[in-house]
Amino acid sequence: MRFSNNARAFALSVTLLVSALFSNAGVAQAKPLNVVATTSMIADAARQVAGDRADVTALMGPGVDPHSYRQTRSDIAAMARADLVLWHGLYLEAQLEEFFLDLAKRRNVVAVGEAIDKDKLLSHAEYNGRYDPHVWMDPQLWESVVYAVRDALIKTDPDGEAIYRANADKHVAEIDKLIEYMKTVAVTVPEKSRVLLTAHDAFSYFGRGYDFDVLGIQGISTESEAGLRRVEELVNTIVDRNISAVFVESSVPERNVRALIEGAGARGQDVVIGGTLFSDAMGEPGTYEGTYIGMIDHNVTLITRALGGVAPEGGFQGKLTAGS
Repeated sequence: MRFSNNARAFALSVTLLVSALFSNAGVAQAKPLNVVATTSMIADAARQVAGDRADVTALMGPGVDPHSYRQTRSDIAAMARADLVLWHGLYLEAQLEEFFLDLAKRRNVVAVGEAIDKDKLLSHAEYNGRYDPHVWMDPQLWESVVYAVRDALIKTDPDGEAIYRANADKHVAEIDKLIEYMKTVAVTVPEKSRVLLTAHDAFSYFGRGYDFDVLGIQGISTESEAGLRRVEELVNTIVDRNISAVFVESSVPERNVRALIEGAGARGQDVVIGGTLFSDAMGEPGTYEGTYIGMIDHNVTLITRALGGVAPEGGFQGKLTAGS
């Protein structure tokens, strides 16, 4: 990875700010734990496992793209004061990786996505030796992240071990029920229609787990460019496979998807937007879709219904909001 002089200067200022904050920090740890997580998905896992024993803050809210996110001074201050910092790893927070590797030398920092067995990960199409980071799209993989969060909390707060273990087991049991629902509804989509075309390639783990062909206009990272050749290739695929619906994402601009629809229309293929999927961030805080289970429930229910399958409008718990 190459860094400009400006980036190096900023990194130096970050180091100085962190050091200053550390020198002013007291040694006593207040309760509840102060936990900072990068993504909303990790923050949700921490809340589910910690319960009342932690105050959890997510740096990246709804609609925020973790691939291009850069830390702010307020982020640095929050992480410097945290009892535990949880980040995803697997090159998801690409612009923050060097910062977190340095921060881990000084503070309690854990990359929970790195806990997944590497033989279960998909290779990154754009970077040799790296992996597709979008593991939350397959709840079976995400359970490993939940347990990694649990272990990080236990190490930080051993007195809470029994609570953390019980809460993690409860949350994983809920995820297991979600997995069964996903298997039940996904199979109702006609086989020829199991083509999930979205703004960027964030759904490969979902496709592998539930037998969908997944196509992204951009690559695994939203930082990659969607050239005219790629758009033309996908228009050909839409026409050849008679795809009737494509999807936009909550954290990625939809202009490229609109270009696909227009291109297919010019070829006589009617295509509609099947809805907005949550890819790199969850829904609004305080809503069902603002939880990990609600996020995935929303996605699989919307995909199933838009592509000709059968799923209840309210999702597997009947909690999806109308039109979500």
